[in-house]
Amino acid sequence: MTAPDPALERWRLILGAPAERCTGALSDSTAARDRALDWLYGRDDDLRRRGVRTPSGSREGGNGPSRLTAVDWLDDIHRLFPKETVERLERDAVERYGIQEIVTDPDVLARVEPSQTLLRAVLRTKHLMNPHVLAAARRIVEAVVRDLMERLRPEVRRAFTGTRSRRPSRIPTARDFDFRGTIRANLAHYQPEERRILIQRPRFHSRTRRHLDQWQLVLLVDQSGSMAGSVIHSAVTAACLWSLPGLKTHLVAFDTEVVDLTSDVSDPVELLMGVQLGGGTNIARAVDYGAGLVENPRRAIVALVSDFYEGGDPYRLVRTVRALVEQGTTVLCLAALDEAADPVYDRSLAARLAEAGAPVGAMTPGALAEFVAQKVGR
Repeated sequence: MTAPDPALERWRLILGAPAERCTGALSDSTAARDRALDWLYGRDDDLRRRGVRTPSGSREGGNGPSRLTAVDWLDDIHRLFPKETVERLERDAVERYGIQEIVTDPDVLARVEPSQTLLRAVLRTKHLMNPHVLAAARRIVEAVVRDLMERLRPEVRRAFTGTRSRRPSRIPTARDFDFRGTIRANLAHYQPEERRILIQRPRFHSRTRRHLDQWQLVLLVDQSGSMAGSVIHSAVTAACLWSLPGLKTHLVAFDTEVVDLTSDVSDPVELLMGVQLGGGTNIARAVDYGAGLVENPRRAIVALVSDFYEGGDPYRLVRTVRALVEQGTTVLCLAALDEAADPVYDRSLAARLAEAGAPVGAMTPGALAEFVAQKVGR
């Protein structure tokens, strides 16, 4: 027998069993991939209506895909697919098909690959988990938070170390090495025979020193059901900013109620395990609370992270924001981002907040840290 054509096998995986009469049969390893894909995507009603795939459970024999459990399926996809594909399959399982046992079954949680998608799913479903399952879910929270902290902390540190100035420095640090200045200062030591310059006097940039008068950052984070990604990044951002010199950070979560989480900011894992997503939204109440935290209006930044779909009183919200701006407080309105990193928010209310003096836009955690650092450094 000749080996199957890899290109035809890929088309067979895409089109499903009806295409097999044209593409030929699958090899054993590709057939295993097909079973794993069919366990997930075979439940798609649109594909079933079009006959593109054989519905899960209709194969002949006793070992069809309907017999697979979520644990079996996870074992299979980790064995059969590269990591990037595994992450996409797990994301579709949770978000597209709502297979909640992936984040509520301890055996599944022990096998699943930690990702931000699964962390969002854990935050949405942890109220359904018993203590044993919560302990297993915590592994995902810790792994994702650790990864985010490792990536964000250098951005925050760069933001708060000052910018390079034109003045030279006597402190030799690699990140401040002045390449052009060093070349100019050592041209007299050029050796034509060897075509190289002997560096006798390396040059380094100095950095401007941040002025460290006390500032406040009040992060107000919408924890309604659609805001899971923003809650995660706000918690990690607050943890990175915590205890920085010259900055006092507050973190407040809200839906229809307001919860001050500042005492847990130093432990973002514990903070996220305590967040409860869902419910309505009363932004005005949260901004009122944040306004009450402001100590020195001209040295305070209030950052509101929300989709701005207000379930409370929008007139009260706009009045409070305008009052904060008029007293000299910097108010930022940061729009929620969807899975494609596109802003998703109520543009009508956002426009009213912008007219009240609060700029509205989407800002990554690193960009927020840079903005705060520039304010604190003035």
